[in-house]
Amino acid sequence: MLVGPEQQRRELLADLHGRVLELGAGEGRNFALYPATVQEVIAVEPEPYLRQHAVRAAQAAEVPVTVLDGSADELPVAVGSCDAAVASLVLCTVPDQARALAALREVLVPSGELRFYEHVLADHAVTARLQRLLDHTGAWPRLGAGCHLARDTQAAIEQAGFRIEAIQRSSFGPGPFGVPFILGRARRGTSDGEVGQ
Repeated sequence: MLVGPEQQRRELLADLHGRVLELGAGEGRNFALYPATVQEVIAVEPEPYLRQHAVRAAQAAEVPVTVLDGSADELPVAVGSCDAAVASLVLCTVPDQARALAALREVLVPSGELRFYEHVLADHAVTARLQRLLDHTGAWPRLGAGCHLARDTQAAIEQAGFRIEAIQRSSFGPGPFGVPFILGRARRGTSDGEVGQ
C-alpha cells in the first residue's frame, strides 16, 4: 500500500536513467526526487504561472532540468530522443489523451519507458457514475483546471501502443467512494505494434 503523495512520486521516479521528458511538470514538485542516474530532465509545462515556478524548482534540482513551454500533443523535443517519459496527474487534463500518449510514445527510444501516476475511473458503480456525471456536466473540469475524473487512462495507455509492465492501484477517500489512482510502468511498442526489447 502506498503511503502518501511524496512516497508515490518517489516510487514513480525510482531507477529512471538517461534523458527523461516530464509532461505537465506543474511547479516542479518532482524535480528534487529524480535519481542521480537521470542525465537530464526536459520538463514541459504549458501554463505560464506554473512554468515560472518550475524554472525556480529546476535551479534547485540535483539533476539538470530544462523547463520548456509546450503542449501535450506537440512536444518540443525530437522524435526518439528520450529514454523515458513521466506523466504525473496530467493525463486527466490533456484535451485529447490519445494524441498526448501518441506524442509521448513518439519521443521515446524504441524500448523507452512511460512512468505514470494518474487518477482513473472507479470500479465501484456508484462512484464511477458520479465521476461520469461530474465530467458530463462540465462542473469538475471547470473547477479542476481541466481535470476529467472518468477517464480510463490504463486502457488509453495500452491503446496508444504501450505494454504495461507493472501497475498498482490505490485510492484516497472513504471506502468504496475513494478516488482511485494507478501508479505504474509501461514499455513503448515499435512501429509495427510489437513491444521493443
